[in-house]
Amino acid sequence: MKYSLIAIAFAAMLAGCSSSATRDRLQIQDPTVLQDGFSTTQSQAAGAATPQWIETYGGIKNNALMDAVQRRLQALGEQRKNYFGDKAQCWLNAASAERYSRDNWGFIEEALVQANRLTTALESGQGLSVDNPELRTASVIRPDLWKRILEVKTSPLFPQCQEAQRLTACSEVEMIHAGHEAWTRNFDQSQRLVDGVEKGLPGMGAALAACTPPTAATPMPVMLKKMTLQADATFKFDRSDSGGIQPAGKAKLDQLVRDLKQADDVTGIRIEGYTDRLGSDSYNRQLSAKRAETVKRYLQNGGVTVPIGSRGRGKENPVVECNERNREALIDCLAPNRRVELEFARGDAQKPVLSKSTQMQNQQEQ
Repeated sequence: MKYSLIAIAFAAMLAGCSSSATRDRLQIQDPTVLQDGFSTTQSQAAGAATPQWIETYGGIKNNALMDAVQRRLQALGEQRKNYFGDKAQCWLNAASAERYSRDNWGFIEEALVQANRLTTALESGQGLSVDNPELRTASVIRPDLWKRILEVKTSPLFPQCQEAQRLTACSEVEMIHAGHEAWTRNFDQSQRLVDGVEKGLPGMGAALAACTPPTAATPMPVMLKKMTLQADATFKFDRSDSGGIQPAGKAKLDQLVRDLKQADDVTGIRIEGYTDRLGSDSYNRQLSAKRAETVKRYLQNGGVTVPIGSRGRGKENPVVECNERNREALIDCLAPNRRVELEFARGDAQKPVLSKSTQMQNQQEQ
């Protein structure tokens, strides 16, 4: 942590051994980073830890949070294969790299919080943002590179270019990581990270150029046979009735109703509800059965006429296994287990049941 004026001055004195040309190439925007020796200030503007920062990050157990977020991110499956999932993974990688180098300035905690925030938003389908955070332990460097990254990110082709999204997300994290190294006066390491980003820019452009806008006539390459509704995003807490369905859950079910009405090959639907392992077996089985039945009635009330079966499976077939001791962390980790699964029987296996929009949404929420 950046508490000691002596530590700051010592780091600044060591930086004097680094090439001033390297420092200048970074185009550092924070004037406090350019201060030398014992003239270095220890203020909030210079990055001193505030009580608010300590309250947010001070109690984080790096190893436990890193492992828990990594498991949750892996459990998202196809849903993590986009800009947000890639960025969460790159934040985890940056935190791991700094942990290996025994960084004690606070960047590890900040990186883990970013990875956790993105993973939570992917799990719930809410709160996703492409904005980059302003971290206490990172200075802004190379605005010219940030401008080039933004050009890729704002391209109309970007939303459907998964490889461009991956490269862009990781480049942004690396630039912030390099800004942290500059903030600690490790200008040579900062420049090495920047060189890697700059070297990868042509690849970002090539990935973007390889993408073409999708057309309405383009078939989806993958036909979904099963659809998963995450319970936390579909139902309000501890609710299983139709009045407890969240707006996002209604929107997805409404789209499914439209898809099923247009499909002529669906011969039946099987709906199974699941819970996590918390609570009694009887309560979990009852809750999961009610949620499955509510989804069944919603489809029938929407005009779906094919036979539909529903049942509650309780805590069976868990997607993830969690051993967190903190109850809130355990509940968050077990979120993928709380779900409703729909499986479709078809007369013609070559025809997809779901429309393109529903397939994309399902891939993001599974």
